[in-house]
Amino acid sequence: MEEWLLLRSGAGSSALNMAIDEALLLHVAELGYPVLRFYAWSEPAASFGYFQRHAEVAAATGLRPLVRRPTGGGIVPHGNDWTYSVVLPPNHFWHRLKAVESYRRVHEWVQGAFAETGVAAELASEARREVQGQCFAGAEQFDVLANDRKIAGAAQRRTRDGLLIQGSVQPPQGVKREPWESALCAWAAKQWKLRWRDWQVSRDIATAAERLARGKYASVGYNERR
Repeated sequence: MEEWLLLRSGAGSSALNMAIDEALLLHVAELGYPVLRFYAWSEPAASFGYFQRHAEVAAATGLRPLVRRPTGGGIVPHGNDWTYSVVLPPNHFWHRLKAVESYRRVHEWVQGAFAETGVAAELASEARREVQGQCFAGAEQFDVLANDRKIAGAAQRRTRDGLLIQGSVQPPQGVKREPWESALCAWAAKQWKLRWRDWQVSRDIATAAERLARGKYASVGYNERR
């Protein structure tokens, strides 16, 4: 069985949340194991894609603070959503997948977890962009839909250090987060023969994340760089 690390970070600031994901990406090769991280937001915020223009994002949403993600994609509102990240080392087969294939794979996983909790969800067969730059205003191919509404999207970054996938779920009514997270782990254990190990970040990774939070993700210069 393949072993993955399970990290439950709890609620954090927008800057720290992005910093932990990047720190995990930078250190995942040393860890040697994939990481699934669940986390929340200590205040309402919006994250936006690495390549988006800050001025356009600021005009499109009233949510503050705004934080630029290390991944691509559009504007994602945070506060009531369920956020997670998947971080894989460069020797893992997910790292060799084309972007569309890893995107589909992670959303088949999310869809499977919703099925376990009694929610009938499906993957979008094609893109349906309605509002430019806003992640949940339309849908990309292979996003997760329920009742014809997008409920889960993700963005990726693939480097020589590894693969980072950042996902957000806008949950349908009647579904609780804890059972869904348990279902996500159970589905992967069953379908992919994974074994989960509860894990906390090392001091080195925590220090790197704190440095990135202060010097990058909380920085006006970084968030408004374009």
